[in-house]
Amino acid sequence: MFENQYFKFTNAVLFAPLAAVLAIWTVFLLELRLHTNFNEYGIIPQKLMGLRGIFLSPFIHGSLEHLYNNTIPLAILTAALFYFYRSSAIKVLVLGMLISGFITWAIGRPSYHIGASGIIYLLASFIFFKGIFTKYYRLIALSLVVVFIYGSMLWYIFPIKEGISWEGHLGGFIAGLALSVFIRSKMPSPKKYDWEQDDYNEEDDEFLRHFDEDGNFIEMKQEEESATSASVKITYHYKQEAKKKVD
Repeated sequence: MFENQYFKFTNAVLFAPLAAVLAIWTVFLLELRLHTNFNEYGIIPQKLMGLRGIFLSPFIHGSLEHLYNNTIPLAILTAALFYFYRSSAIKVLVLGMLISGFITWAIGRPSYHIGASGIIYLLASFIFFKGIFTKYYRLIALSLVVVFIYGSMLWYIFPIKEGISWEGHLGGFIAGLALSVFIRSKMPSPKKYDWEQDDYNEEDDEFLRHFDEDGNFIEMKQEEESATSASVKITYHYKQEAKKKVD
């Protein structure tokens, strides 16, 4: 069991976010190496050629600042997705990329829409709403952490700043919400204590014997303790040493 938990931890915290970060940085370094940019491979709304950007745009970034701003949240949210929702993580990423990319292509302004921010909004939205819908306390706590760290991102699903693809953010947000409703994930079964079992008998509980019907604590009587100790009988056997022969 420990090995399974260890594999789950390393797979989530290392491999998945590392692969995502390496992918976007490799593409950016390749642009620098070739002295070019791949912006034209981003999403171009309402253009047939722009549909290829649904698959390519998350890996393309316009500047080092743009890339850096997406790196940390992408790594953290990807790790959280694969750790808490490992069984459905790939499905969320693939379907989420398609849905958010298509929404961006359908409603976007005539420009190149690039960057992994749509995926980041997808992950933040899915993790938040899924945790709330499952009603499992650990996942609810995770949802609150996401809100605390990334809650300010919500404003950027609206056109409040020029040069930011709010359409991509909105597409990711909607995709995450939709997938949190329709994708089922395996939830850990809640732990049941002894008193929650169907065959639980209060009279057999040693702890409850110290309380009366009104809930008052009752100390064990000395007679009961001595009776308990007296019920144990200890018998000692002594072996007589043989007499030594003297010549």
